[in-house]
Amino acid sequence: MKTLILAGGKGTRLWPLSRELMPKQFIRIFDSASLFQKTVERALKFSKPKEIFIVTNKEYKFRVLDDLKELGIEVPEENILLEPVGKNTLPAIFWGMRVVEENYGKSKVAVLPSDHLIKVNEDYIKAFENAEKLADNYFITFGIKPTKPHTGYGYIKPGEKLEGGYKVEEFKEKPDYETAKRYVEEGYYWNSGMFLFDSSLFIEEVKTLAPEVYNAFEEAKSIEEAYEKVPEISVDYGIMEKTDKAAVVPLNTYWNDLGSFDAIYEAFEKDENGNAIRISGFKGDYINVDSKDNLIITERLTATVGVEDLVIIDTGDALLVAKKGETQKVKEVYKKLVEKGDERALVHRTAYRPWGAYTVLEEGERYKIKRLTVLPGKRLSLQRHYHRSEHWVVVRGSAKVKIGEKELLLRPGESTFIPAGVVHRLENPGKVILEVIETQIGEYLGEDDIERFQDDFGRD
Repeated sequence: MKTLILAGGKGTRLWPLSRELMPKQFIRIFDSASLFQKTVERALKFSKPKEIFIVTNKEYKFRVLDDLKELGIEVPEENILLEPVGKNTLPAIFWGMRVVEENYGKSKVAVLPSDHLIKVNEDYIKAFENAEKLADNYFITFGIKPTKPHTGYGYIKPGEKLEGGYKVEEFKEKPDYETAKRYVEEGYYWNSGMFLFDSSLFIEEVKTLAPEVYNAFEEAKSIEEAYEKVPEISVDYGIMEKTDKAAVVPLNTYWNDLGSFDAIYEAFEKDENGNAIRISGFKGDYINVDSKDNLIITERLTATVGVEDLVIIDTGDALLVAKKGETQKVKEVYKKLVEKGDERALVHRTAYRPWGAYTVLEEGERYKIKRLTVLPGKRLSLQRHYHRSEHWVVVRGSAKVKIGEKELLLRPGESTFIPAGVVHRLENPGKVILEVIETQIGEYLGEDDIERFQDDFGRD
């Protein structure tokens, strides 16, 4: 069995915990492993590393590579498919199926979203084995037995019994509470968003039911051209709801799509007061006085007094306070930030780069102070800025610095100054992490004030 992991999408529903350039699949929400890493580990139950394919975009490429490296798993880089623009799940899956066939011919392919929380047990393994048998003739979706009426999930009505599953009688959109209650009583399943397809059967069905998708890829001379032509369409709407070959295999394990902070609260362990708490950061702490049933994720000292049923998310540069049951509206906050061009819709105070990361420590009208963390053997692009000068102070490791035609080797406590308009580069030639405090001064301090002359990572 081959595996196709979907790792695109934007971090809109879990702002400020997730951002557009750091969506939830790459965040360590529950422990030291990202949801993407957990998905890769599930994929390895059925596929070898070279049989895993990942669809993502160019902004996330190095997050994918870093997460894989951290796991010690070598997925061929050519198996990482970079979408020029997101067009929902059907184009992503169709492109993935074509690439799998080019490499392996007709194959059974599991399609896994990278941002779900799933418990792998014997029932999980058995469900995929059942699905693999049925996939010769059916398009398999996995159904979760509901634990309660839920208005945030789509539902599947099972029909004729098959060996290991059922034909799908009908897909149902997200219902109101009373309808959801009836669905649960009548034995419907939650639609998990996971699939298993025979690649050849799937490609032929796309040709029949979604010819605009098939033709966009078939006629294009490049992926960029294909994505210009292909419509934005989900695999559910484009194929699963139209085909007469849809089948559902029950998946009897814990599953949570983590689609809102309410869902995250459900997934966390609770204390004796029903509070779900996640503390991170050097100064993170929580004090509770007569508060219950709250979700609190914070990286600094946070205290609650006499409150309940709240979601409190503090990421240092942003604070969200929402009432539980209303957190689906968080995406409206993201939209407002985008409308006014606020970069906090895009990045956290800490932003990850292929060479390491930077954290904004302080900023004012004409200055910004960052902590740069450069990984061993990595270097920033050869670059210059037109509107700002920079002052670098090394606090850990050794820095190789190029300023114009001059090269320096700086050790902890040593510093240098880069005037605006001068070509420069920072490199970590050592074997330990390099930390540098950078002070920027200028009229404009945006991240787009950069001209690159050479880059190890192929960035523009």
